[in-house]
Amino acid sequence: MNAFRLASRLSTRASSQVLSGGLRSTATPSLRLAQGFQSSNISTSLPAPKAPALHELGSVDHSFEDDRIDRVAEPERRAFTYLLLSGVRFAYASTARVLVVKFVSSMSASADVLALASAEFDVGGIQPGKTITVKWRGKPVFIRHRTPAEIATEASVSLAQLRDEETDDDRTLKPEWLVVLGICTHLGCVPINGAGDYNGWFCPCHGSHYDVSGRIRKGPAPLKLEVPPYKFTGDTKILIG
Repeated sequence: MNAFRLASRLSTRASSQVLSGGLRSTATPSLRLAQGFQSSNISTSLPAPKAPALHELGSVDHSFEDDRIDRVAEPERRAFTYLLLSGVRFAYASTARVLVVKFVSSMSASADVLALASAEFDVGGIQPGKTITVKWRGKPVFIRHRTPAEIATEASVSLAQLRDEETDDDRTLKPEWLVVLGICTHLGCVPINGAGDYNGWFCPCHGSHYDVSGRIRKGPAPLKLEVPPYKFTGDTKILIG
């Protein structure tokens, strides 16, 4: 009798455990879904995490905050900075100006060179039909006092007969005075005065003939004798240069 009662009790407990386990297993997925939905809602409703500050990242460099000028609290430091920058720029500009002036001055001619740049000559003692040779800038210069006959002869020359065309009037300031460089335009020789086929100048190096106006008439020279810059400072004084 007692054994029968014990067996019935055990069977009752086993059936109740099986029933409760089945209910628990069937209810677990729905409960898990509800819990996940609630956790997702909770996570989306939470505020975004705040970005860490500079000191929270472990940096120990505070020079930016230490050296930064507060333009409101320290206006005198800003004025000093502007004054310092302006002074430095002014010093740079002044130095550049001095260097440029010195460079340009070094390229200018010295006093002795300027003294040789021009030369004055008295031609009052030159007789008509005669020529003198003077020196200007290290070059020979022919100064000829021409006669009326020589002036008329050179004025009558046609430009068609000339290799390097130029009238006699264009080569002189006064018809009776001719001033030309004594350098042959062929190879730089010094022609001989009063020689050649035209009684002007003759270069014996290669046979170039110039007339009394200094124009090339015969020979290999391609150009006429050059007329230097000159002017009359008096009736008998010529300034060359």
